[in-house]
Amino acid sequence: MRTGTLIEEVQRRLTDGGLRGCLLVRDLRTGQEIGVDPDTALPSASLVKVPLAVATFERIRRGELDGSTPLDVAPGRSTTPGPTGLTRFRHPARIAVEDLLYLSTCLSDERAADTLFGLTPPARVTALLREFGIHGISVRHTVDELSNTPVERFDTTQAHLAHALAIDAGTGGRGHRVPQLDTTRANTGSARAWVDLLQELWAPEALHPQVAEAVRGLMLHNMLRQRLTPDFASDATTWWSKTGTLLNLRHEIGVVEHTDGGAYAVAALTESLVPAAVQPGADALMGQAARALRDHLRHV
Repeated sequence: MRTGTLIEEVQRRLTDGGLRGCLLVRDLRTGQEIGVDPDTALPSASLVKVPLAVATFERIRRGELDGSTPLDVAPGRSTTPGPTGLTRFRHPARIAVEDLLYLSTCLSDERAADTLFGLTPPARVTALLREFGIHGISVRHTVDELSNTPVERFDTTQAHLAHALAIDAGTGGRGHRVPQLDTTRANTGSARAWVDLLQELWAPEALHPQVAEAVRGLMLHNMLRQRLTPDFASDATTWWSKTGTLLNLRHEIGVVEHTDGGAYAVAALTESLVPAAVQPGADALMGQAARALRDHLRHV
């Protein structure tokens, strides 16, 4: 199938499935890429935990932080604790910095991430990204703000109302009545920017190889793998990834390496147009769309 025809077909499938998609797949060996609206910035949700890990490991490498330093973490107080991690703890805990990195990245633990943001504030994370040549990702606030959206103010039986607001309250300029979805105020990144970060992690130029290896190690052990993993994991591949979810946003970024030496960076950022919290069909559609783009590059 011709490239233009495939892009149109992927866009049609996403639209028919109730998704707006911004996707990019890049061959890390050749630099060839194919995407759907890859330069549109969207709120990052939990993808921000990857830049946070990069910044924290870099500061450890520079000697500004000690990865073995234990930090006191208060028990979770969120009204809607996550399914795993410190938000579900009932008692204070003492956890080392490097173990907080595992919880933050592999379990997408919000309390662990915000404890790390206490060491390296959002502005410092963004500054380090710029230092490494990554210009399309902005980190503006901590993760705690992601659990203060309309969905937390509705009863669980009315979650669809919060999703309807997320879908309908945006503006043509990507502003939004929900601050966490307003691209002028939220943590943001485009599919291209996330792929640029993945490329720097897999083929470091400005980033120290030690830092890149440490972040890759965390992404390899990511436990939230319901979106792209079914289409990229196999006996003949290795899949590194990180997901991000917030209201109607469903994202995943990752790299798939094949036993024949091929390696592809993938970023799939989506906005659902369906006012529902649980949408396994949308997760599956994301994987199918990203896989179709990867397969096209593999056979060019």
